[in-house]
Amino acid sequence: MSPLLSLAVSATLLLYMLAMVIGLVRVLRGPTAQDRVLALDFIYVVGMLVMLALAIRYDSAMYFEGALLMVLFGFISSVAAAKFLLRGEVIE
Repeated sequence: MSPLLSLAVSATLLLYMLAMVIGLVRVLRGPTAQDRVLALDFIYVVGMLVMLALAIRYDSAMYFEGALLMVLFGFISSVAAAKFLLRGEVIE
């Protein structure tokens, strides 16, 4: 990997970590439950981006599969949380 690409991936990972901290603050201080669910979705998406950046850094396809699974489980949990907030139960 070229030094420029290595530096860019490192800077990207640092900024993603900063974004995750900001999302975590919103999860902890969110005024409503809907804001907290949206912040969790944001953290899942940024986590997926971290996995993709790590895939580029280490040149491994396993990170791509991990990112796909992470987003899949994040989407399912978001649907469950939204259903719970709307109806008060997840399973009818």
